[in-house]
This record gives sequence, structure tokens and C-alpha cells, in this order.
Amino acid sequence: MMRTYMSENAMGSTMVEEGFLYGERALSYAREFAAHRKKAGGVPADWLEKTMKKMGLEVYSQTFSRTLPFPDELRERYMVKGTNVYGILRAPRAASTESIVLSVPCSEGQKNNQAVGLMLALASYFRGQIYWAKDVIFLVNEHDLIGMEAWLEAYHDVNLTDIISSSMQGRAGAIQAAISLELSSDVITSFDIALEGLNGQLPNLDLVNLFYAFCQKNGLLCTIQGKLQWEDWDTLSGYLHGLQTMLLMVLKQGSGRPQGDHGLFLRYHIEAITIRGINSFRQYKYNMGTIGKVLEGMFRKLNNLLERLHQSYFFYLLPCLTRFVSIGYYMPASGFLLFILVLRALDLWIKLSKPDLVTEDGVAEGEQEARPGLLSLVVPIIICHATGLILYFVPVLSQEMATEHFPVSESEAVVLTTIAIYVAGLALPHNTHRALTGAGTEYGWMMLKLISLLYLALLLGCITLINFSLGYILAVTIVPVAAIVQPTGPKVVYAALLILVTPASLLLFSIFLYHELIEYPLSFLEGWQMFLQAVAEGILDHHLYGSIMYPFLAVCIYPCWLQLWNVVFWK
Repeated sequence: MMRTYMSENAMGSTMVEEGFLYGERALSYAREFAAHRKKAGGVPADWLEKTMKKMGLEVYSQTFSRTLPFPDELRERYMVKGTNVYGILRAPRAASTESIVLSVPCSEGQKNNQAVGLMLALASYFRGQIYWAKDVIFLVNEHDLIGMEAWLEAYHDVNLTDIISSSMQGRAGAIQAAISLELSSDVITSFDIALEGLNGQLPNLDLVNLFYAFCQKNGLLCTIQGKLQWEDWDTLSGYLHGLQTMLLMVLKQGSGRPQGDHGLFLRYHIEAITIRGINSFRQYKYNMGTIGKVLEGMFRKLNNLLERLHQSYFFYLLPCLTRFVSIGYYMPASGFLLFILVLRALDLWIKLSKPDLVTEDGVAEGEQEARPGLLSLVVPIIICHATGLILYFVPVLSQEMATEHFPVSESEAVVLTTIAIYVAGLALPHNTHRALTGAGTEYGWMMLKLISLLYLALLLGCITLINFSLGYILAVTIVPVAAIVQPTGPKVVYAALLILVTPASLLLFSIFLYHELIEYPLSFLEGWQMFLQAVAEGILDHHLYGSIMYPFLAVCIYPCWLQLWNVVFWK
């Protein structure tokens, strides 16, 4: 582990004098916003536009709608309609070529009113300053991630997820960085920072360092993964605390889910973080004025940037905010695991190269012509991958038929169909080799295992480059089992081990592990309910935001796992 440090020269110190004194004004805006929000039954777009225009901002609104592939029962929504409101503070000292974003998500209910109030107070304060060299965009997005996705797609004039939205009437410069703010209390006791973005992307480490530096300057308590900073790192308890924090980051990053609105900015190469204000029972309380000074300092430093953040790390793990594990330390661990697959495949290749194989009884396995070629293994491989494609496409496409014949909702139909296809796949493929010429010999299963090991190594190597945590979780569990399974020996043990490392089992285990780490243990029934919910959300995330987690597991990892299942039951 190394200590964190600032790599960007323009952000190398916190020597700016914050002058934000609008804490009471922020609370006044928050109360006014809450009243209009309650009256309107949603985001009061008209009031926001009127308030921002009074401050002298260029104000625009954007309407959007999105029909979900199936109802989201957790948030009780299916046809989502909303309005995003944003105001642009034009830079007085430069052309509108670059910009910074301060966003506040607004979902249903009365959450985040204080964040909107603070954002409006900051906009009012920023409007009176003359040092801005970049445009500042103040954005209130409705329906959280869906609203943010609609705004980002319209801003960059792309359509990645079939969201229907009005055209963007006003734009600022190219967005250099973004901060998403979440506050639900007039006072907070600590700030928690969320880093993990869509498909495991992370912001530049300098942005995290900048946040921590200004929290330290203003005396704010800050946490990561909800964990406080450990003072004594040379003790066993200090290392265990750091390990817990890092494991939480690995589990969140491995899920591929954005942990805040910032997660969608990262897709567009915009460095972004989400800052959450926590109000707990700690004795230290911080008002809106102090929080505003932290944000003001961060924006002033980002305003100094001459180019995009690029000098610090994009691949890292954080045991705390003062130390990090760089890619140079953790990537070799994944590489060594994949090397096991390559060595095992090489061992099988050498055995297959011999003229005859001898069984344990000392009897020759057969002549050269009895060996199956690669073409004879096409049928089981195709069936395994066809099962994966069925797992990917059928659950969403068959939801209407399922709800007509069974007393279940659309969401339940999708999840239960997914589980049914997943379990049925265990019985389908492993009988296909019996009709193949020579496939019943040892050459048959060895050739299939050789192909499966190389395929698995390729898949895990590719996903590790995109999302290290997901690749490492899969590698550290599947690789040892994949290396040892074979049709001779204790089949029951091999089959049980394969079931324990199947993606569904890993998801269930990860849910229990995550809640143990956050010190909120679950009963088995609660864990099962969260497992079903996680399956539904994984499919929704793919269709709504483009998460690759579900298609990667369904179309790539699951068929490869089925091929190994084939090997165990080879006859």
C-alpha cells in the first residue's frame, strides 16, 4: 500500500480562501423547495427555473420518458416520466469551451431537499465571483440514474439506451469533472464518498484526493464505504479494518452497478464522484456553511485545471482515503490465477499429443482414428452457448406469457424464468457427447476441457482489464475448481464444487459477505429475497444503463461453466 498524493500540479494545494457564507440561505432554499415539491407531487420544475433565472443563470429544462423492460417493483415504477432542470453559469474569463457540473438527484419522496438548497445557494454565490474560467452547470435530475442518463445522452447527442427525451436547448463547454451531492439533513456528522461507476469504472484518484484534502482543511469527518479512517496502520486491527474496507469496494465494483449518479459520467470520460452527507449520532456537527466551503474549494481547484485529469491512477483499490493499492500491485495476483489455467491446458495438450492414452487399468484407450477432432465437440459447445443465449433473451421476452399462465407479476416472472432456465441448463448439455464418434474416450473430455480452460482464461483476462474486481472474484473461485475437475474420481465432490462456484452461488455468497462486512447480518430468507432482487436489478441495469454484468455472465461465463459441467459427467 502506498500513501495517496496529488499528481496534478494545478490541484496541488488547498490554498484558496473560501468565502461561502450562505448557509442560512441554503436552508431557506431547501424549505422553499420542499414546500413546492410537496405541492407539485414531484420536482417543481417551474419554481426551479424561476429561481435560477433570478440569479442570472441561463436556465433550461429537459423532459424525458422511459418504459422499463419490466416493472421495477423495488421502486414501484414502469413508465418513467420526468423533467431535468439545469442552469448554466457562463465563465466571464474564457469562452464556453469547458465546464464543471454540480448535480443533485431527486427521486420520489422528500429526500435531498437540503442538497437542492445548498446547490442554489452555491449558484447564487458563484454568480458574484469573477474568477471562473470554466462554465458551471447546476443540474437537478429527476428519477436519479434514469434522469441522469437522459441528460447525459442529450448533452452528448447520443442515444444508447432508448430513452425518449426532448432536445437539448442549451449547452456549456466539454464537461471536465462532475460532483453529485446527496444531503437529507440540515446538519451532517460526516461525508461519505462513492466512487464505483457503471461496469466498475473509477474516477481519477486526484479527484478523490481533492475531496479528502478540503475535508481535512475544513475539519470535516469523511468516510469511504461507511468506514472511518484508522489512525494506527501498523497494528493487526488496522490492517483488518483496511481489508474490510477494501473488500467492500471490491464487492461494489464487482457488481458493475453505479453507486451514485456520478457513475454514468465516467462512461463519457468525465471524472466524477458522489458525496453523501451522513447524519448519525456522532458528536461533531457541520452546518451548510462548512459544507458549502468544501464544495467551493473543490470547484475553484477544478476551475484551475488546464487539461483533463490524467496524471494520477484510474485503476486502484482503497483501504482508506489516505492509502491506496495501485494496479501494479493487484494485477499480478489475477495474472497468476489465470496462469494456472494456461499451465493446466498445456498439460492436457501434452497428454493429447501422445500416440495413445493408457487408462488406470493399463489398457490402451484406442487407436489414433478413434480420437474426436475439434469438429466433434462443436455440438456440446453450441448447445452450452445456446443455453446461455436463451438465458439472456427469453426471460424478458416471455414475461407476458408467464403472467398469463401463472399467478405472478412481470418482475417475478422474469426472475423465476431466469432461475428456471439456469437450473434446467444443468441437465441439458451433458448427454450430447454420447452420439459422437470417439467422444466417449478420454480424448473427448480432455479436448473439451482444454478448450474450456483456454476460453475461461480469455474471458477472465478480458473482464479483468475492464472490471478488475469482477474478474478477480470469478478467478479466485472458479479457477481452482476448473483446474481439477474431470470425469474420473469423486464425481459428487467435483459436481458439488462446480455448483458452489457457479455465478448464481457466488452472487448469493457475495450478498451475505457484504452484509457481514457492513455489520448488518442477514437470515437465509432475507438473503434469498435480496438475491432475487439482485437478479432483477442486474437485468434492469443492463437494459436501462448498458451494464455488461448480466450479458457477460449469461452469454460467456455460464456456457463456459456448462462445458466444465459436461466434463464432469463425461461417459
